[in-house]
Amino acid sequence: MPLMFLRRFARRLWVRVALFALLAVVVSVAATWITQFVPDRLSERIGPDAVMPVLSILASSMLAVSTFSLSIMVSSHRAAAGNATPRIHRILLEDTTTQSVLATFIGAFVYSLTSIILFRADIYPEQAAIVIMAVTVAVVVLVIVAMLRWINHLSTLGSMDDSIRTAYELARKSLINLAKNPAFGANPLTDDTVLPNRLTPVPAPESGFVQLVDVAALQACTEGEAGAGRLIYIDRPPGRHVLTGQPLAHVSGDVTPDQIRRIAHCFVTGDLRSHEQDAEFGLLVLSEISSKALSPGINDPGTSIEVVTRLETLLWEYAIADHKTPPQQYPNVFSPVPSAERLIDAGFAATARDGAGVIEVAVQLRQALLELANAPRMDIQSAAQAMADRALSYADAALPLPVEKDRLRATQL
Repeated sequence: MPLMFLRRFARRLWVRVALFALLAVVVSVAATWITQFVPDRLSERIGPDAVMPVLSILASSMLAVSTFSLSIMVSSHRAAAGNATPRIHRILLEDTTTQSVLATFIGAFVYSLTSIILFRADIYPEQAAIVIMAVTVAVVVLVIVAMLRWINHLSTLGSMDDSIRTAYELARKSLINLAKNPAFGANPLTDDTVLPNRLTPVPAPESGFVQLVDVAALQACTEGEAGAGRLIYIDRPPGRHVLTGQPLAHVSGDVTPDQIRRIAHCFVTGDLRSHEQDAEFGLLVLSEISSKALSPGINDPGTSIEVVTRLETLLWEYAIADHKTPPQQYPNVFSPVPSAERLIDAGFAATARDGAGVIEVAVQLRQALLELANAPRMDIQSAAQAMADRALSYADAALPLPVEKDRLRATQL
C-alpha cells in the first residue's frame, strides 16, 4: 500500500513540476560551491555579461511557453471530456509526457530566474559565470528536446483516438493485473466459501467509493497475540460504493473497537473511482465513450464500433490469459473477485442499450459477443452469450425495419 500511495502521489501533475523547479534552484545555488573547482584560466573566458542576456531570454520565453502550454493542456482535456467521457480527464492528468514537458518548461524558468536574482544580488562570484553558462546550455538542450516531444504530443492530445488509446491501455493494464492476482494475494471469496457463524461487521467511517484495500495490513491485523486465529472477509472490494456505517468487511472472533478501527483504516475511500485495483473502471470508461458517441448530439457510430472491437480484444486476451492460482500471500483474508458477468456488463451493457437502434453497431456488438461466447473460459462464455441475448432483445425493440432484425439474427461468427 505505501508503494501504491507513492505511485499515486508521483502521478500528480504538480509533483514532477515542483521537483524539477526544486532541482533548478539547487543547481543555481550549487554553482557557487562548484566554482572553486573551476580553473581560473577557464573562468576568465566567460563573465556575467555573457551569461545574463541568455538567462533573461530563457526566463521570459519559458514563462510565456509554460503559460501557453498549460492553456493548451486544459483546453485539450476539456475537449476530450466533452467528446469522449468526463472520466477521461482523470486519466489524462496522469499523462507522463505532458507532465515531463511542463516540468521542463517551468523548471527552466525557475532556474533562469533564480540565477538572475543571485547574480543581481552579488551572491555569485564572477568566476561562477562559466558554471552557469554550462548549466544553461544543458537546460537549453532539455528545453529543445521537450519542445520536440510537445509538438509531437500535441498532434494527438485531446483527440478521440488519443482518448480511446489511453482508456484502452488503462483497461488492459488493469485486466492483466486481475488475471495475475485476482484477489490481491488473498483467498478468493466465492459462493462456496464457508463463513463462520459469528462475524463482526467493520463499518465504513465515511461514504465513498472504495479505491484501495491494503490486504497486507489486513493480514497483519490477523496475526500476533491480539489477532491470532482471526479471519477477515472483505465485503466492499475496490470499485464498490459504501455508505457511512455500512460494512466494509466482516471479522471472525472477538474484536475490540480499536481493532475494528484499525481494520477500517486499511480501506481507502474517495469521491471518485480509481483504476489501481478496480479492473471494471477501465472497461467502464471505454463503454462510456461508446455510449456517448451514439448520443443524438454526436451521432458517431464509427467510434462506437471501434470501442466495441477494442473491448472484444481486451476481454478475449483476459479470457486466454494464464489464470494460474497464485500462492496465497495473505491466507487469513478473503476478497471477492470481479465476476465475468460484471466485466462483460461494464464493457457492453451501455452499447447494447444505446446502440440497439443502429444496425451497424448492433451487428458489430453481436459479432463481438458471439466471439467471446467461444472463449476458453466457461464464465466468459456464459456471460457473453447472456449479453448477446440481451442485446438482441434491445435491438428487436429498437430497430424499425424487419429486414434489419432479420440481418441481425442472421449474424454469425
